[in-house]
Amino acid sequence: MRRITSLVVALVLAVAACGGDGTSAEDGPLQEIGDSEDKVVIVAWAGYIERGETEAAYDWVTQYEADTGCAVEVKTAGTSDEMVALMTGSDEFDLVTASGDASLRLIAGGTVQEVNTDLVPSWNTVDERLQDAPWHTVDGKHYGVPYQWGANVLAYNTEAFGGNAPTSWNVIFEPMNLPDGEPNAGRVQAYDGPIYVADAAVYLKSTRPELGIEDPYQLNDEQYAEALDVLRTQRSLVGRYWHDAFIQIDDFTNEGVAASASWPFQVNILQASGEPIASTIPTEGATGWADTTMMHVNAPHPNCAYQWLDWSLNPKLQGDLAAWFGSVPSVPAACDGNELLGAEGCTTNGFENFDRISFWKTPTDDCNGTEAAGSCVPYYRWVTDYLAVIGGR
Repeated sequence: MRRITSLVVALVLAVAACGGDGTSAEDGPLQEIGDSEDKVVIVAWAGYIERGETEAAYDWVTQYEADTGCAVEVKTAGTSDEMVALMTGSDEFDLVTASGDASLRLIAGGTVQEVNTDLVPSWNTVDERLQDAPWHTVDGKHYGVPYQWGANVLAYNTEAFGGNAPTSWNVIFEPMNLPDGEPNAGRVQAYDGPIYVADAAVYLKSTRPELGIEDPYQLNDEQYAEALDVLRTQRSLVGRYWHDAFIQIDDFTNEGVAASASWPFQVNILQASGEPIASTIPTEGATGWADTTMMHVNAPHPNCAYQWLDWSLNPKLQGDLAAWFGSVPSVPAACDGNELLGAEGCTTNGFENFDRISFWKTPTDDCNGTEAAGSCVPYYRWVTDYLAVIGGR
């Protein structure tokens, strides 16, 4: 079932049409942290806010609650569009772990507020590559705190591939027999989100250099049409468009899925369960996410929210989360001495892959401010056209 409902599409189109650089809270960002409220409510990706219920060793909520008196409530979202819809449609949420294809929309729509980094003592420990990243920094103002980052990997069943890692995304984009001799049709999956158009563009950037694709989020009409053609071809191969990480885990375990774009989170859980699953970044590179914890412009629990922003940067949390999710910490110190992550964890999770990843960002008609308006295909078209692709039209 498709996750992107008509409500989500309407909100996406409304936010995409907004202009400006966004707004902060009415009186500006908080200047000092006061008494804790009773709770903090966070919209988050699956696996991002753990309290030991899934696996006892992975718990970065309990201590925060004990230290602050703020109970943590989590609303899990499966796509960036769902996150934008939730944050735009309600004032009940304080924070959101937004990826780059949501963060600028939230800023432009005035949905999130500027963060006073002076109230985040751990700010200076953040990876310098992320501190002023364009997906959360506008006109020198920070609209969030970096959380984790990583690549959208190609997950594959090692038995289907004879123990050898696939080297290209073609195994999920083009009809073929896999090394086990069986067709890939019906055995591959694709992500249920319009930003997945960029995955096709990454593939074309390498395999069709004559198209001149430089940035998979800045596509002219010709490049965009070719990316849609790749996705239409893929449509005949896809057994499920996934948005729920746990459903994809079940599909790899029980439904014969051989390969799919995925997150390291699913791969880690499948491997821990003894399933013959591995992952790779193919030669064409990959899309990826650099997630930012952003604060709602009308956050009902701002004091608890600011305390979470700083808590989210402590090295133990950052390292434990990276070990759990397969991501890379936003705080490099987390790579040293974390028991769960291990000495090689940051290397394994791709700390050195930063320059190989095309991080999610919202496509705009002015090519993210680099060209005249109308030069690139804007995100609202990605939304409507991708719905048509996955609907078989």
